[in-house]
Parts: sequence; structure tokens; C-alpha cells
Amino acid sequence: MPAPRKYSDELRERAVRMVEETLKESPGLSHKRVCTQVGDQLGIPGATLRNWFRNGVAGARSPRAVEVTEDPVARITALEREVRELRRANAILKSASAFFAAELDRPSTR
Repeated sequence: MPAPRKYSDELRERAVRMVEETLKESPGLSHKRVCTQVGDQLGIPGATLRNWFRNGVAGARSPRAVEVTEDPVARITALEREVRELRRANAILKSASAFFAAELDRPSTR
């Protein structure tokens, strides 16, 4: 019986996609450095992420595969949807941090 996987397939795909996007944005960086940076952000060892990137773990793609979208309107729509989700998540996190900060400021009854 194989050992259970430590990282989900979704996380693997997201990490490889982040590495690919970072390399597209700044092509002067080495893939090793980008993997280390993205790995630090996601809590994944850089060497592990480099292996995923080299092997094209995300959907059996070859590393550095460029996705060409036929319909730019669909791409913009998907990005706008993602922006809405991220803004909503940020609003929730801001509300939660304000709530807990207020809890810390209240005098204790002990």
C-alpha cells in the first residue's frame, strides 16, 4: 500500500501554475529561485516544487507549457470571477481580524 500523499493534487497544480506565471512575468529569474520563492509562500519545500515543475505534475503538462486561450473574453470573465472571490475572501479576513483585535482590546473579567 503506497504512503498517503502529503499534498493534494489541487495544491500541486496551483503551485506549478504559480511557478509558470512567475517565470512568464519575469523570465530573467531561474526556475530554481522561483520554485523556492513560491514554495516559501505555500509552505512547500523548494526541491519538491522543482520536481513537480520538471515532471509537469499539473495535468500532465510539460514544464513551461504556454496556455493559449482562443477566447480572450472568456479569460477576462474567469479572471474577473477570481478577483471577486479574492476580494470577498479578503473582506472576510479583514472582518475576522477586526473582531479578534477588538476581543484582545477588551479588559478581561478575571
